[in-house]
Amino acid sequence: MELNLKPLGDRVIVKPDPAEERTEAGLFIAKDAQEKPQRGTVVAVGDGKLDKDGNMVKPPVEVGDAVLYGKYGGTEVKMGDEDYLLLRSDDIYGVFTK
Repeated sequence: MELNLKPLGDRVIVKPDPAEERTEAGLFIAKDAQEKPQRGTVVAVGDGKLDKDGNMVKPPVEVGDAVLYGKYGGTEVKMGDEDYLLLRSDDIYGVFTK
């Protein structure tokens, strides 16, 4: 599905990874007991924001990056059947390396 939402400023759109449905021992976790994911993939990046000197600072992530973000940060957005998270780039704690 084509994403028809462009983030503005330093905002980033992330597709959260699916929530864990089983424990390590293989037991199923009830939907309302599953923890919110804190990992996802960047699907869109805004142009950036101006710093105090008027220079454009781009977000430090790119489309396709696997990122770690705050559990309760951002705004949940539903487009079609897909769930996304709209975050400020400051709400992203790190980028997973390959």
